[in-house]
Amino acid sequence: MQLKALITASVATSSLLVLAPNAMAAPSPEGLYFGVGTGFSSLENDDDDVDDFIESGSEDFDVDDDDNSFKGFVGYNFNRYFATEAFYADLGRVELKGNDTANTDLESEAYGVSLVGKLPITNWFELFAKAGMAKWETDVDGNLGGASTDLKDNDGVDPVYGAGAQFNFTPFLVRAEYERYDFDSDYQVDSFTASVGWQF
Repeated sequence: MQLKALITASVATSSLLVLAPNAMAAPSPEGLYFGVGTGFSSLENDDDDVDDFIESGSEDFDVDDDDNSFKGFVGYNFNRYFATEAFYADLGRVELKGNDTANTDLESEAYGVSLVGKLPITNWFELFAKAGMAKWETDVDGNLGGASTDLKDNDGVDPVYGAGAQFNFTPFLVRAEYERYDFDSDYQVDSFTASVGWQF
């Protein structure tokens, strides 16, 4: 039994040694990739800024800004150091809590394109930074005291930037990243996501 166990362990170890380098081989320096991710978002601004953003005319509310976020992306590696990405992000919901009958939800989404600079640390691990432009929309539903039920929705085109780390288990990728969606000076959303994807 001990000999059988030793042989089995030796075979398993040998298999891992053969498979591991292939699983963590360097990804192709050029090619398409895509992925999906989830995480959470939070608002960087205070109550006065949010009031200016939706033009509610009221400042008597509390902000609950932690919510789930979701994203999808598709990109192209030009080499090991540079890529471009197109993305869509559902940035979740910010709740403005007034009294029992005066609550407002702000739901934001964005899509756009980013340039990505990469720093390979090993064949299977890299750091990256990104900067781009996002077309964003924030839908505002509810009321705040005497304010109108239909508060001001908002949209625009503004910068997005971020940084992260990626593991390349070829052909799979796993990444964690931080992004700042800079809607305007009154409304800036931070997003923290973990994603999985596929490289061609």
